Amino acid sequence: MPLYNSRIVTYSPAYTIVPTYECFNRCSYCNFRADPGNSPWISLSAAKDIFKRLQTQNVCEILILSGEVHPSSPRRKQWFKLIYDLCDLALSMGFLPHTNAGVLSYEEMQKMKQVNVSMGLMLEQLTPKLLQTVHKHAPGKNPKLRLQQLQWAGELKIPFTTGLLLGIGETLEDCWDTLAAISQIHQNYKHIQEVILQPHSPGTQQSFDAAAFNPHQLPQVIAKAREILPIDIKIQIPPNLVKDEQWLLACIEAGARDLGGISPKDEVNPDYPHIQENELREILQPRGWKLLPRLPVYPQFDGWLSGELEAGVKRQREN
Repeated sequence: MPLYNSRIVTYSPAYTIVPTYECFNRCSYCNFRADPGNSPWISLSAAKDIFKRLQTQNVCEILILSGEVHPSSPRRKQWFKLIYDLCDLALSMGFLPHTNAGVLSYEEMQKMKQVNVSMGLMLEQLTPKLLQTVHKHAPGKNPKLRLQQLQWAGELKIPFTTGLLLGIGETLEDCWDTLAAISQIHQNYKHIQEVILQPHSPGTQQSFDAAAFNPHQLPQVIAKAREILPIDIKIQIPPNLVKDEQWLLACIEAGARDLGGISPKDEVNPDYPHIQENELREILQPRGWKLLPRLPVYPQFDGWLSGELEAGVKRQREN
C-alpha cells in the first residue's frame, strides 16, 4: 500500500449492478430507493448479458449495490439468494464482486464471504439523534446494528469498506466520534480497507431540505480523519461530489488517496455523473499525482480469500 507521503492516488475500474432499488428504509436524503413492489428485480440472464459486454472493457470490480428487503419479509431469502447468485455469476465470468446490501445477519455475511473479495457498509453517522430526523423511518440505520456489522466483518475476516455521510444533521464532534469507533474496531481486527467521506449532495428524489455539504470544509475533515484513523486505512472521496478541481486537489493534499469505484453511473447520487479516468488523470497529473487502478481487495488481505476468490484475484494481479 502506498505511503501517504507518496504521490499515488488509486481508483477501482468498476461497474455497479443493482439487484433492486426497493428498500424498507426511508432515509429522507436518499436518491436511490423505491417503495417495495415498485422496483423489478434484475434477472440472472440480464446480468449475464451485462457481464458479457463488460468482459471486453476495462472493468475488474462488480459492485453489487442493493436496496434492503425487510429481515422478516417472506421474500428475504429470495432477495439474498439473488445477490449471492449475482456474485457467483460475476466471479465465474472473471470479475471480482464487492457487495453492499445494507444490514445482513451474521449467517448472511458468512455466506457472502464465499463469493465476495470484499464487502462494505456505510456507518454514515453513529449519533442516535439522527434516528429522530433523517433516519426516523429507517430502522436499518440504527447505529448499533451498523457498528455490529463492522465487528462481524472483522470476526469473519472480510476485507471491508465503510464511511461517513457528511451534512445530514451531525456535528463535527459526531464525525470524530464515528471515526474513532471505526479506528477502535479496526485495531481489533485489522480488516478495514477504506473509509469513505461522502458529502451530502442534494438530488431530485430526496425529501431532506438541506444544502450540500460545503466542499471547502472537506479538506479539514479529511485532515482530521487522517489523524484519527490508522495509517493502513485509506481515505476515499467520491470525485463527482467535489466538482471544483482545486478543492478535489485540496482533498487529496489533505490525505485522501482513493477515488473509489469509477463506473458509468453513480447509483447513489444519480444527479452527479462520475468523472471518468481520463479526466481525472488530466486533473491530477499536472500537479504531480499519479492515478493508478486497483482491485477491490488490497494485497494484504489476499491470504483471507480461498478457492475461486483467491484464484480470481491472482489472475487480476498478474494482468
